[in-house]
Amino acid sequence: MRIIRAAQVLTGRPGESIKDGEVLIDGATIVSVGPRGSAGEAGEVLDLPGCTVLPGLVDAHVHLGFDAQVDPVTRRSPESDHRLLLRMAENARKLVSAGVTTARDLGARNFLDLALRDAIEEGLAVGPHIVAATRPITITGGHCWYMGGEADDEPAIRRVARENLRAGADCLKVMASGGLMTPSAPPSWEPQYDTRQLRVVVEEAALRGKGVAAHAHAHASIRSAVEARVTTIEHCTFFTASGHDYDPALADVVAASGIYVCPTVHGVYWRLRDAYGPSMVDDWLRSITSMREAGVRLIAGTDAGFASEGVANRTDGYVGGLEVFAMAGYGNAEIIELATVLAADACGLGQVAGSLDPGKRADLIAVRGDPLERIADLRDLVLVLVSGRSVGQTGVDTVTSSVG
Repeated sequence: MRIIRAAQVLTGRPGESIKDGEVLIDGATIVSVGPRGSAGEAGEVLDLPGCTVLPGLVDAHVHLGFDAQVDPVTRRSPESDHRLLLRMAENARKLVSAGVTTARDLGARNFLDLALRDAIEEGLAVGPHIVAATRPITITGGHCWYMGGEADDEPAIRRVARENLRAGADCLKVMASGGLMTPSAPPSWEPQYDTRQLRVVVEEAALRGKGVAAHAHAHASIRSAVEARVTTIEHCTFFTASGHDYDPALADVVAASGIYVCPTVHGVYWRLRDAYGPSMVDDWLRSITSMREAGVRLIAGTDAGFASEGVANRTDGYVGGLEVFAMAGYGNAEIIELATVLAADACGLGQVAGSLDPGKRADLIAVRGDPLERIADLRDLVLVLVSGRSVGQTGVDTVTSSVG
């Protein structure tokens, strides 16, 4: 048994702050959370004056092994699986260095994400708990086709879904719309699958108690994702050929469904604003503000691991994405909730992670200062525990790019 004490303990839920609090941990599990002295005696006590203890952060949308260099003719990547897996392990370490204790990896080739997930759980690698989607389901030549999940009709969709689940996928990812980062794919504002086809993915996942994340930029794809009852909608940008075109009526449909939306808010907002121009990027930010006002349930996810216009979205830049949520009008307590409690629930882990509660995993971080006052204080980490294991990587240089 050990006790972690701090000037403040945040459970993750808005308004729940314990001044001069402590958390009692037994191995990988939280035993109690309360004010100083409430845990009784323990063999080890860690006192962190001037610090805040809170749940480990959750990144609900990452790409630890994103590789956009695949030759469309040879279908080969210049990066071997062996090298890619090493880069994925480094990206997982970078995530932990930012205080992320759970990450949902929404696309990897050759089931490498499963190998990394299991290595981390076994202690062979350092990183967060990984919720792995394996190969995204996409049309032939569609967005991220090179990860191996191509399927054009319902029987093929079922086959790929079942193969992914048989391999050990924790959830399924489906490319409901096209994407700008795959040259051969339909553009983001064009659907790749209709409602009926998306329902096939949802049915296959549900048979095994799994969720579905739907990549959806286009208006029609967002609506189809809602109609198919996916678990989360990724991006939800309301893209058209001329840019963002926020649809209040459609946003109301999403809000009424209760489906979580991961708008992939990342910390390279300002650099992409310079690359693409203020209109496109500012419209994206305004749509996030509008979705919040409409009551859409938004969660934190950075889409870390991609590079666009020479701008790399590093996997250790997590807190920068939270600061963009603040720009969109969120209060700090709301931001902490969407980065912990809500994101964990969206990833299917609400019973075991996301908040500091007895019986849950001992996934927690400690930072100097008070993130309720300054969200940037989340960068000043002094402790990171993943299932009770100290895995802090603060001060370790990141030596390679997050994306190939």
